[in-house]
Amino acid sequence: MTTFPAVPADPGVTRQVLADSPELMVVAFTFEAGAEGKLHNHVHVQSTYVEAGRFVFTVAGEEREVGPGDSFVIPSDAIHGCRCLEPGKLIDCFTPRRDDFL
Repeated sequence: MTTFPAVPADPGVTRQVLADSPELMVVAFTFEAGAEGKLHNHVHVQSTYVEAGRFVFTVAGEEREVGPGDSFVIPSDAIHGCRCLEPGKLIDCFTPRRDDFL
């Protein structure tokens, strides 16, 4: 079993790979209040679970506020990003694995 370090992702955001295989990857993102996950897209299908904090997510042009216990799926190639309202942590799963995170 490999242990991955937490690394900077965006200002005020760290990323840590928790588990991976070629078919699936689980990643924790920790956010400071006000930090942003910039708008982006990728071929991977992504599921997001809000472990803690409050966020405003934009997915394919639609905004919604989410908090602890909320989860949703982001389709392949959908433009998405978020803004952290209260310090928190997101648990994201990607299929297939995000090799750019290794």
